[in-house]
Amino acid sequence: KKEEKILFGLNGADASVITYSIVETALLNGLKPYLYLTYVLERLRQLVPFPEPEELDSLLPWAEELPEEIKTKTKPKK
Repeated sequence: KKEEKILFGLNGADASVITYSIVETALLNGLKPYLYLTYVLERLRQLVPFPEPEELDSLLPWAEELPEEIKTKTKPKK
């Protein structure tokens, strides 16, 4: 039981770090984080299993193909 608690704690920490990293990257690229995550998750659901890397490239925070409604009005800081 003690080992299970440690494992869940580390997995939870990993998930938190990944989520935080995605949110911060979205912000740095001038995106609204919640709308960006919602858009990406919806698009991933629509893709075939094991999509080609090119299909995933269009979901990256710096992709030009992202819809305007998930972009902020201000310019991202560089």
